[in-house]
Amino acid sequence: MADVDFRLRDRIDTGPRFVAADAQRLNDRFRDATTQDMLAAVLRERLLGDVAAVSSFGAESAVLLHLIATIDPSVPVLFLETGKHFPETLAYRDLLVDRLGLRDFRNLTPDPERLAARDGTGLRWSYDPDGCCDLRKVEPLARALTGFDASFTGRKAFQSATRTALPRFELDTSDAAGRLKVNPLITWGPAEIDAYFARHDLPRHPLVEQGFPSIGCQPCTNRVKPGEDPRSGRWAGWEKVECGIHTPLPDGDPNLPAF
Repeated sequence: MADVDFRLRDRIDTGPRFVAADAQRLNDRFRDATTQDMLAAVLRERLLGDVAAVSSFGAESAVLLHLIATIDPSVPVLFLETGKHFPETLAYRDLLVDRLGLRDFRNLTPDPERLAARDGTGLRWSYDPDGCCDLRKVEPLARALTGFDASFTGRKAFQSATRTALPRFELDTSDAAGRLKVNPLITWGPAEIDAYFARHDLPRHPLVEQGFPSIGCQPCTNRVKPGEDPRSGRWAGWEKVECGIHTPLPDGDPNLPAF
């Protein structure tokens, strides 16, 4: 019997971290909780295991980063340095890391050999934006997240039609690891975000006032006219609305509880 117990203890668990029912339970538990209370419980009680924040350091990123930093500034923050960002974004990134005291900032870059082989000219964005995003965003993030059980995103329902039905907690369907995605600001609107910026005197991304309400890589980000979808300037002219890190949840998905 002792030998059997020893083998059971040493067996490697290759099952998923979480399943859809776990996301549902978390959505139910925090249904009426404020964003601040939810984040405090998740981080202080380690409800999600090892968790990282994925940030674009874009138009509204300061809000989520500030919320997290006020609870635990040691939470790893992952930024995808694609090599195609606006110089203003890189300067804003450095400003926020310093201003918010982010202790574990990680700059993720594409694999140099794959980059040379698949995008030696640096122009893949112009004829294959999906392939460019895979190379510069999806693959580096997938590698970086292997050691984490969950990730925070900055997605909000008002940003686009593909995000309107997202829950706070969802199962990441991009792989079989059973990782959770958490969308703390999914129910926040522009007025609430603006008020938070003002209340905490947070710096704005310098491109926002120039007509960029959603900011990605420079070649694939255009200005947006007043009244247009905030993300309509991303990949303009292409049938593309997400970089590949996030994919719209299908109708009837169990990750879609009502708020």
